[in-house]
Amino acid sequence: MTLWHPTLPDLWQGRDDSAESPDAKRLFQTVTVSRDFAPVQHRGKIALIGFACDEGVKRNQGRPGAQLGPDALRKALANMASHEGHDRLVDFGSVNAEPGKLEPAQQALHDAVLACQRAQMKTLVFGGGHETAFGHGSGVLDAFPGENVAIVNLDAHLDLRHAAEATSGTPFRQLALHCESQNRRFSYTCYGASRAANTQALLQEAHQRNVTVLEDLTLLDAQSTALQKDLARVIAEHDRIYLTIDLDVLPAWEMPAVSAPAALGIPLAILLRIVMPLCQSGKLQAVDLVEFNPHYDRDGQGARTAARLAWQIVHCWQA
Repeated sequence: MTLWHPTLPDLWQGRDDSAESPDAKRLFQTVTVSRDFAPVQHRGKIALIGFACDEGVKRNQGRPGAQLGPDALRKALANMASHEGHDRLVDFGSVNAEPGKLEPAQQALHDAVLACQRAQMKTLVFGGGHETAFGHGSGVLDAFPGENVAIVNLDAHLDLRHAAEATSGTPFRQLALHCESQNRRFSYTCYGASRAANTQALLQEAHQRNVTVLEDLTLLDAQSTALQKDLARVIAEHDRIYLTIDLDVLPAWEMPAVSAPAALGIPLAILLRIVMPLCQSGKLQAVDLVEFNPHYDRDGQGARTAARLAWQIVHCWQA
């Protein structure tokens, strides 16, 4: 992979409490930072891959800066306490997009994900803009051609745009076309979509493609049981699950560090009620966190929120 770059060791640093106890470890002490891309040497573990790219965000007229997201999230995760499951994390470095060249970067990510999945690894990708989802999702789909794969998106936006070229707003339409080319089901669920952030045309596209949409107001309604019922459906109906989390699904007060902060949003505590059952289902194959933009963070608040989400996923991710 010519666009692949190993992670610099100094990104994984933190407080050393090992003098207190051999069990007083943090992630920077238990993560494996690989200098070579060799998934077959790490079967059964979780491959961490960065996608340092915001070319799709730029094409979608968003605020650039998400290409800095992968390393910022690594730094935020490094000092968190290491518990059960965290020692499975293997950092394989990042795919770094070249200016103006989104498609080769997406292909490189696809190839890396495919290699990891075929080596019986799970994949955790730190984006990058939501253009990450096409490279990651197509790699997962191609790794399991005969299986029913659920695409679950936690996002204020449906990202089903029609456009002349790929952007951060087109990945799920691209995945739909990818499924069509393979004569397989496009099974897409979006939790947290904001009607105020999606045009009627996008909602019509979702309807035409049989997308399941649970809007932000539904998720925020404490009396509604729609979310629990639909999560049970997703888990029961599918062989594998690909979870993609656009951090702009969180409210702006909790996640300021994105291109398009949410005026309403779904708080982290509610998102975890979605993430945890998926992690514990035994069917979760791949996860990404996208759109983190360090330029707009406030005192590291957004980085800590995203890292806490990633920490929980790795901790609870069942084989």
